[in-house]
Amino acid sequence: MSRANLINLGIQIVPKSKTLDSYALVDKAIEVIRNSGIKHVVTPFETVMEGTQEELMAIAQQAQQAVMDAGADEVLVYYRIQVRKNEDVTIGEKTDKFKSI
Repeated sequence: MSRANLINLGIQIVPKSKTLDSYALVDKAIEVIRNSGIKHVVTPFETVMEGTQEELMAIAQQAQQAVMDAGADEVLVYYRIQVRKNEDVTIGEKTDKFKSI
């Protein structure tokens, strides 16, 4: 049995609340992703994760739930996924060339 390919999943969680700070709610989602131990990059608009699709979707659902548990009235979730047939997709292949030496 072959292993599942690595993919990239970008997730943007937009919480809605009449009383709570949106950034504080988003921080709850990022905390779940950080605590998962998977490779990820936080950007101003989304967080990109690297792993199997099954594990990343589970983490994404946990992140969404964390925002709801923190008091959001509603959550909009946007996903972007890059998948290759029989080959991994990594964050590094897209960003390593921009790291300073």
